Amino acid sequence: MKRPDYQNWVPKPLTLAMFLGACVCGLLSVCANAFLSGSLRRILVILFLFSGILLLLTGIYYFILRRIFDYNGKYQLSKKIIEYTAKHITLPKGGVGLDVGCGSGALSIACARRNPHGVMVGCDIWSGAYTKTFTQKLCEENAKAEGVSNIRFTLGNAIDLPFEDESFDAVTSNYVYHNISGHNKQKLLKETLRVLKKGGCFAIHDLMGIIRYGDMEAFLKELKDEGYEEVHLISTAHGEIMHPLPATLLGLGDSMLLYGKK
Repeated sequence: MKRPDYQNWVPKPLTLAMFLGACVCGLLSVCANAFLSGSLRRILVILFLFSGILLLLTGIYYFILRRIFDYNGKYQLSKKIIEYTAKHITLPKGGVGLDVGCGSGALSIACARRNPHGVMVGCDIWSGAYTKTFTQKLCEENAKAEGVSNIRFTLGNAIDLPFEDESFDAVTSNYVYHNISGHNKQKLLKETLRVLKKGGCFAIHDLMGIIRYGDMEAFLKELKDEGYEEVHLISTAHGEIMHPLPATLLGLGDSMLLYGKK
């Protein structure tokens, strides 16, 4: 039986490109040292060596990231994050949930598996930096490989979701909105919550530091003032999934989960 392939958010070609670039810089440094002279040789040798070392270190860092986030590898951090987020999504019998920016379908499938009495919908634009990595076809193949049938995938942009107000019994998302440049992150959250029914649950996981998201405490108060039944914001980089130092080194130090009930 075919195994699901949830891909890796650190593209393999990018990692290989770093190592190839380091080799090229090393070769150029050797050539500059052999065929040039004077101050120009010295400048170019130093420049190529510095660039090569930087590319090599970046390649090593990307390689480590790929190992840590590998869904089926030794550390399985991606899987732990997905499962932790999915456990906050509960659908009523016959209910429908939405995963915004579903990527390879991992979170949608995890939620569908936990709620066999309901249906999950995964939406994404499947374009941009991950066009060749994540596709709708990949999502559908992964669902089939996992034996999950209470799920479907469709095109949908987090900026302007193609769904009516209060269409879903639950909404979720994982590491999506921080990738959307030029848009207010709190407005993106509101757009997702717009399609959530009254009484429905939500669980949105992202890098929610103040630089990207602004004052989240004020946002929580705003939701409570609007009548949301429950609103919680917890750091997932302080023991819930990760520990502070490793999370910071991985660039996930401000990972937070916004969850509750409308």
